[in-house]
Amino acid sequence: MRLRCAVLDDFQDIATSIVDWSPVHDRVEVVGFTEHFDSEDDLAAVLAGFDIAVTLRERVPFPASLLDRLPRLKLLIASGMRNSVIDYAAAERNGVTVCGTQSSSTPPVELTWALLLGLARGLVTENNALRTGGPWQSTVGVDLHGSRLGLLGLGKVGSRVARVGLAFGMEVTAWSRHLTKERADEVGVELASSKEELLHSSDFVSVHLVLGESTRGLLGAAELALMKPTAYLVNTSRSAIVDQEALLTALREDRIAGAGVDVFDVEPLPSDHPLRTAPRLLATPHLGYVSQLNYRTYYGQAVEDIEAYLAGAPLRRLG
Repeated sequence: MRLRCAVLDDFQDIATSIVDWSPVHDRVEVVGFTEHFDSEDDLAAVLAGFDIAVTLRERVPFPASLLDRLPRLKLLIASGMRNSVIDYAAAERNGVTVCGTQSSSTPPVELTWALLLGLARGLVTENNALRTGGPWQSTVGVDLHGSRLGLLGLGKVGSRVARVGLAFGMEVTAWSRHLTKERADEVGVELASSKEELLHSSDFVSVHLVLGESTRGLLGAAELALMKPTAYLVNTSRSAIVDQEALLTALREDRIAGAGVDVFDVEPLPSDHPLRTAPRLLATPHLGYVSQLNYRTYYGQAVEDIEAYLAGAPLRRLG
């Protein structure tokens, strides 16, 4: 009898077609789920019949309370090599091997610039007007050249975003709690003296930090109030870094010029969520990692992880 593998949150129904699963086809039945399971009870019921689960990024938590209900599950594969929503101790206690895959930082860099450029040039407003017989030119674009780009975080993604900003002729500054002048100089950007100084002086602020206790709620009402009323905020990192209610208030009360957001506290975003109708918000449904390159890597290496597990030599173990 073949093992059963569940591929969660396969929204585009692409997991089994974008890569070749034939190396494990004779031993594993692969089932993709295009819907998201909101509750732990629903997820437990679905996964009860599976030996392997493949999960995307950190969208689906695997706490002890869930893993304890899945005695059949033996292999959990997460895209990427870091996952903060899996209880590794519980996985080990339940005999579940957890493996990861590589992930490219290029797609979120590109999406960051798609959002930033869309905001700066009013692309959604102008496209909608053109397609619906609206006014011919109703916005005046913001020039990137000479503007200041403030980056919260200068890691793999942030440093690549910085280099694009420099290519546009922007003044680029960066800050994080542990960022050094040596690292800023290496990338060719200015080290901000403080988070507050960066927010106050930037025309565009982009978030590129890992979510942790020190970064959760890093940008709240007080921090957003420091931004210029003409400034834009972009977040393609983690939603919890920016207080969502504070952001909504800032947009509704015209305290900032706009925001580009790809990450949310609840995903998929409920149809009645206030962010769906917030003014001056350019939002995408967590597309930062969604690219052909990443999907081929995620699912191609998931196949490798399954092969290696079946051979008794798991690859890319996490935890």
